Amino acid sequence: MAKNSSSSPPLTFDLPLSLIAKIESCRRVMSLRSTSAVVREALADFDFNGFSAPDKGHRQISVRLPAVVKDKLTKYSRRKKVSVGELLRVAIHQLQIKPAKKSAARTKPAKSSKKRTG
Repeated sequence: MAKNSSSSPPLTFDLPLSLIAKIESCRRVMSLRSTSAVVREALADFDFNGFSAPDKGHRQISVRLPAVVKDKLTKYSRRKKVSVGELLRVAIHQLQIKPAKKSAARTKPAKSSKKRTG
């Protein structure tokens, strides 16, 4: 016997308020009991083969972060009820571009390439 859909762990999605309103409207008009039922209906009717993702000019990146920073991102993601990616996007967007600090190697005068004679 197939597992009941309510026994699987829930999936969480970040949706714009306009889609939340559409889900609620569909739930009422279609006399469905839950948001999950609306989503199941939408997925049952969706043409996955015909879908082509719009080009949004996005790219995935991989970065190495210290564990303490990862923990901080996770903590604030839960607290603010947003994705870690959203926090990252906002942090990068708000980053102030500052001139690079001069390192000791850059401030040393370059050695002369002239050969000494004599």
